[in-house]
Amino acid sequence: MTLYQPFWDYAQTCLEERLDLQPYPIPEGFEYKESIVGRGKRQESVITESHAFQSLKLRQIRAAHVRGGNSLQVLNFVIFPQLNYDLPFFGGDLVTLPGGHLIAIDMQPLFHDDAYRAKYTEPLLPMFEKHQQHLPWGGDFPEEAKPFFSPIFLWTRPQETEVVETRVFEAFKDYLNAYLDFVEKAQPVSDEQQLKAIQEAQLRYVDYRAEKDPARGMFSRLYGAEWTEEYIHGFLFDLERKLVA
Repeated sequence: MTLYQPFWDYAQTCLEERLDLQPYPIPEGFEYKESIVGRGKRQESVITESHAFQSLKLRQIRAAHVRGGNSLQVLNFVIFPQLNYDLPFFGGDLVTLPGGHLIAIDMQPLFHDDAYRAKYTEPLLPMFEKHQQHLPWGGDFPEEAKPFFSPIFLWTRPQETEVVETRVFEAFKDYLNAYLDFVEKAQPVSDEQQLKAIQEAQLRYVDYRAEKDPARGMFSRLYGAEWTEEYIHGFLFDLERKLVA
């Protein structure tokens, strides 16, 4: 059992119970990848597994789970809505490196107007405040990233693994269930202007995430630059490719 396996097990069970899940195609070579790092007694295997689903209202539900011993554990879990819904993205970045834990959980907004905040952020402020009491703010992050996060962005750097296993796990479950509540209630958008705005907002998000993906360096060292770029653009953030196809 690895640190973030219970998170993914919970997410998968929750998704299966609450959605009519269908498989989402994972390009060949990305479902499972393994690399050996270190030498001698310090040699370790690093495995990256990819999972992907879709549903009526969600274009892509995908996870990258990296397992590389105690000092490298990552679960990157993102949900992308279909382009005819104004739903936010669900984003969970759960990272453990030699220097500690980095946790980011959010419902990343398409828009920042008052009506959107009233619909998707304000109802969840009590939930955010409940978890923030135990998971203090993790410090500065890039100015250019701020438009892609919401006022309920949970960003924290817990010192103890036990906090990840308990407090972070509880927050992850609450955020995911709250997101799926929004999905259940979501109604399709038919207004052409709004549909265009949704597509542009999704593309902005995907372009930013692909360009600034913090895992790029790690994946390049493990599996090579060519595999990494194709993984980022052809699977993790594939909207642009899908629109052209």
